[in-house]
This record gives sequence, C-alpha cells and structure tokens, in this order.
Amino acid sequence: MAYWPRKRARRSYPRVNASLAKGKEVRPVEFAGYKAGMTHLVMVDNRQTSKTKGQPISIPVTIIECPPLNVVGVRFLTKTAWGTRVKTEVFAKPDKGKELGKRLPLPKKDTLSSLPSVSLDGICAVHLLVATQPNLVGFGKKIPDLFEVALPGAVQAQADYAKSVVGKELAVQDILKEGQQVDVHAVTKGKGFQGPVKRFGVAIRQHKAEKTKRGPGSLGAWRGQQHMMYRVAHAGQMGYHSRTEWNKPIVKISSDVSAINPAGGIGRYGLVKSPYLLLRGSVAGSKKRLVRLTQSMRPDHTIPTEAPTVQYISTSSQQ
Repeated sequence: MAYWPRKRARRSYPRVNASLAKGKEVRPVEFAGYKAGMTHLVMVDNRQTSKTKGQPISIPVTIIECPPLNVVGVRFLTKTAWGTRVKTEVFAKPDKGKELGKRLPLPKKDTLSSLPSVSLDGICAVHLLVATQPNLVGFGKKIPDLFEVALPGAVQAQADYAKSVVGKELAVQDILKEGQQVDVHAVTKGKGFQGPVKRFGVAIRQHKAEKTKRGPGSLGAWRGQQHMMYRVAHAGQMGYHSRTEWNKPIVKISSDVSAINPAGGIGRYGLVKSPYLLLRGSVAGSKKRLVRLTQSMRPDHTIPTEAPTVQYISTSSQQ
C-alpha cells in the first residue's frame, strides 16, 4: 500500500519531506547530484560482525556527480489553515543567469537588500532555495533543477544561517562525509504502460484457460476500471515513480576525477568533471537523472560510521 497511486512522477527529480531536517547543528541536511553510472572497488571490510572483517572485499558502487549547489534564494514559511505556505521569499540576484530564468520568472529588481529587514513574526521555518549547476557536468543539460532545502534548529538560527549563505555555493564536502548513511530519493526508470503480469507478477495460466492467460482472473460482472477495487492487479503505468532507499553508506567523497573516469568515459554519460561520491550498491533511476541524498531518517546501527579503506577502484573501459 506504500506504492499507491502507481502513476508517473510529476517531475524527473523527487520531492523530499522537509520534516526530515532534524539535529542541533544548523546546516543543510541534504545534497543532490547526477547519477553517472556504476563501477566496483576493493575495500577493507570494516563491519564488526562480518566473517570477512579486516579482509579486502569487492563491492559494487554507484557514482554520483555532485557539482556545487547555488543558493539562489531564501523562503520564509508560515502556518495557515491550509498547511504551510510561503510568506516571503528573497532572491540573491535579479539576474542570476539566463539559464535560471528559463526555470522560473526572476524578479526585475534586487530583493536581497530586503533580507535583513524581514520580520520573523509568524514564521515557522526558513528554507533555502537552491539550484543545481548542470553546466558543470558533461552531458549537455543546461536548465538547472530548483528545489527547497530545509534547515534544522530554531527559526532565528535558520534565518541567520540563510543570510550567511544566500548567493553562495554549497559543496558536497561541507554537507556530507565519508562513512555517513544517507537516504536516496530518486525517480525510477520508466517502463511505460505494462500488463498485470509484468506490473504485479500475477501467474500466467495454462494455455487452455478460458479467454485469457495473462489476466488477473475472473472478477465477475461489472469488472471495468471503475467497478473493482484499485488493489486488484491490472494494467497501467509502470516505472517513473518516486522511490526512497534507506541507509546507503557513502564509501568515498573526492574531487580527483582521474581515480574513477574510465578510458573513453562512462557509457551513456561521459566523463565526470565535478566532485563526486561513491554510494555502496545500486541507485534507482537512469543515468543523468538527479538524485537527492538526505541524512538517514532511521540509521542502521550495524553499519560502521567510519569511512572504509579503499584499495582499488576499477577504471576499466566500458566501451
């Protein structure tokens, strides 16, 4: 039931709940990057209860390219009878760039000068409005992706931090660290319109079954879409859904792109040009898609919090 409704995501990057911002230190609790592809590496197993503790093991990792995020504005939120709404928003510059102007209408006059005078009366939270910089990656995307980043702590502390970083860049090394567990929010690969066998795994019946082999079974009369429970397996959209995977450990964060770029570049992506991180295991979504990484909501205490020792990273050609 956690996966209903099974319909296409609204956009190519996921929506993240602001209530995940927890902690005492006032700083962004998430970052975003573009999925580049996968490779494998050899590291020393540092899990306490593992049979191979202290021995080199080979694991698959996903490469997430993380160019700096641009803090283009600040949003002051207030509580209303219809939920949390934006009361005031301030942009860093009226002409932040022609690329950002393709994403949203920018104000015609400078609003950053009004930031110190914004009253916090009735304000329940302060969020950063950040934009990605796809011009720093190598696959040709131009228009930046824009989203809000929540801040933990008291409202006054949130406002002070927002005033100090608006108009500046956030680096991945300042937000995340090696060995940390993160929750990965992504939009999965789209599969289009699929039948109930592929979409829900219903059994294919014997070849002499009446009327159909790949249907969900007899549903009786009045079995159209509006006359049966939505939980009954039926054809529809498959893939391109927002999904979250918990507790993915960060194996490595680095700016040395020569350590991971294979000869000829990563297949269907190209060369990594910006700082990157390596996540253990796979990540939902296709290559070049934006992935949002948040602090772990319920960390797994069996996973070590210290960074492992990486002995080898495969850079064999993928061509």
